[in-house]
Amino acid sequence: MKTSPQRIIAHFDLDSFFVSVEILNNPALKGKPVFVGGAERGVVSSCSYEARRFGIHSGMPSKKALQLCPQAIAVKGSYSDYSKFSRWVTNIIASKAPLFEKASVDEFYLDLTGMDTFFNPLQWTIDLRQQIIDETQLPISFGMGSNKMIAKMATNEAKPNGYLQVPFGKEKEFLSSLPVNKIPGVGEQTHAVLKAMGIFTINDISLKTKEELEERLGKWGTDLWNKSFGLHNSEVRACREAKSISSENTFNENKTDLVFLMSELVRLTEKIAFDLRQDGKVAGCVAVKIRYPDFETSSRQASIALTCADDEIIPVVKELFHKLYRKGKPVRLLGVRLSELANEVVQASLFNDIERKNDLYKAIDDVKNRFGKLKLKRASSG
Repeated sequence: MKTSPQRIIAHFDLDSFFVSVEILNNPALKGKPVFVGGAERGVVSSCSYEARRFGIHSGMPSKKALQLCPQAIAVKGSYSDYSKFSRWVTNIIASKAPLFEKASVDEFYLDLTGMDTFFNPLQWTIDLRQQIIDETQLPISFGMGSNKMIAKMATNEAKPNGYLQVPFGKEKEFLSSLPVNKIPGVGEQTHAVLKAMGIFTINDISLKTKEELEERLGKWGTDLWNKSFGLHNSEVRACREAKSISSENTFNENKTDLVFLMSELVRLTEKIAFDLRQDGKVAGCVAVKIRYPDFETSSRQASIALTCADDEIIPVVKELFHKLYRKGKPVRLLGVRLSELANEVVQASLFNDIERKNDLYKAIDDVKNRFGKLKLKRASSG
């Protein structure tokens, strides 16, 4: 009977993300108690570790935070910058990870199952973390384990700006001495019920029966019992950001034929440019992704003038491929992604007769819509 490979899940979390961005924008804030949130009627959305020492935490009214630490510095927040840095980190992870889930603006799960055939997953993740730090200057922690829960809890124990691996088979040992409210989802109300039952550590949960826990907490009690043994089955779900559009192809056989690879790049670009026009969007950034047979994955991107025109995007895609491709090495997967999307405002670049170009693409797209996308394509796309 064939068994499934052991799951390897990594969890990345940008430490005090909003505050970290603010410190990059204003280095004078470094080492000081800082929180993001209005000084009067606002709520703390992120705070530095220096602020946490005074009892300040996310979700706390800003007024109370200033009572706890009168010298704390309240920053309103640069939300456009947070979005920019989040996309930056997302793009780095997307260029390397075979499968990832963006859980929030500052949190990511990576499924590395099967990669141990080719790499040391821990070292690979250490290297990826270092790349993120080197490129963005943001502190980031990660945890690694056999499922999403263990990986996330390992990250929390590794903070700030560290990493921790929980080896397979050591899940219960890792969890046992931790307080019960370290389990994600255990809020104040559940914590109070558990304390009333004499449960203070995660090991205490495992010593109870499922029935005892279910009687007090319903189905959540059974779930907690399973989690106390390190059992968690949630999958890493790949999702694309709303402001990007992409297409990729994993080949049945590894490819080295440059003519074929260039043709495939053109086909992928035509496909997503067509989809872009159907959505009434233009793109300001294009990226090419290459994966080799050993799962090594790399990508490169470039800013472009806002456009949805194949003939403006394809030359950039080809140039990115040539800069990225390791000559002679077989290719397992090719991908093209357009991002920095905006509503369609076609801007003049190399062409003066924009109206004629728009009419041409409208005619091409009408044919594709009537007879199918594959009925009309460039000669260079095969």
